[in-house]
Amino acid sequence: MSEEFAIEVSHLTKTFGKKNAVDDISLNVKKGEVFGLLGPNGAGKTTTLRMITTLLKSTSGSVKIFGHDVNEDSRLVRSMFGLTGQYASVDEDISARENLMIFSRLNGLSRSESKQRTNDLLEEFSLVNSADKAISNFSGGMRRRLDLAISLITQPPLIFLDEPTTGLDPRTRNQMWDTIRDLVAKGSTIVLTTQYLEEADELADRVAVIDHGKLIKMGTPAELKADIGGSALSLTLEKSDQVEEAKSLLKHTLGTDAQVYGEELQAPLEDTNQVVSILNRLKEKNINIANISVKEPSMDDVFFALTVGKN
Repeated sequence: MSEEFAIEVSHLTKTFGKKNAVDDISLNVKKGEVFGLLGPNGAGKTTTLRMITTLLKSTSGSVKIFGHDVNEDSRLVRSMFGLTGQYASVDEDISARENLMIFSRLNGLSRSESKQRTNDLLEEFSLVNSADKAISNFSGGMRRRLDLAISLITQPPLIFLDEPTTGLDPRTRNQMWDTIRDLVAKGSTIVLTTQYLEEADELADRVAVIDHGKLIKMGTPAELKADIGGSALSLTLEKSDQVEEAKSLLKHTLGTDAQVYGEELQAPLEDTNQVVSILNRLKEKNINIANISVKEPSMDDVFFALTVGKN
């Protein structure tokens, strides 16, 4: 076990009947990082997460958490992490305070310790003013914050978040992102599954893209975006009769053909410093520009490049 890894996954496979839901996945998660599992519906993200967290037995392969095998030391392993699933595990008929007290006691805390931990978590997750309301009256964001608070009762060093912001409005999603960043700043390691590509880009230090149960690609968001190609230049001309001249100029400068959409031209850009040269050449030719932009690759581009068309 390398001291830098919180999780080691080796040749993990799960078969249902004749179908490999997870197919020979190997990856490591470093201590103190946010590690994202990204992929379309049915890709195998949740099945992988369930095996890592001892909720599902693998067909073959191994998983170690902080050096402990999840099958051989499952009870010890479970004490080392918190898990927040896609659906809240709380009792909707009682209050947030009562839920936290119950789960604290179930986790082995004394009554006084449970009361203190409950108060701390209510404060940390901005739930003090709603602490004694029934969960059935909570908004989606409040319920997700409470579910995350419950998973942190034992202050585990490793936290699994399975699509933690699904169904949340943009403001509440941003609040959850701030909470996740704060957990990392305090030393937690986080494994995050998400369908929101922006979320992976914002939060994850590294991302693994999974499709059809296989690990397609792994790296930092910047590395994945660089792998699918560089930037793209978009020019919109004021006069349509100058399109062909501008297209020829771009080919001479960039060495590649531009795509034409009316008065707009788009071309791959290896170096953003080329923009200055292009602008100077356009000015010399009296070609007037209505709009110019440079588009960097996004995680959307990564997702479609790695998964779309592989079904």
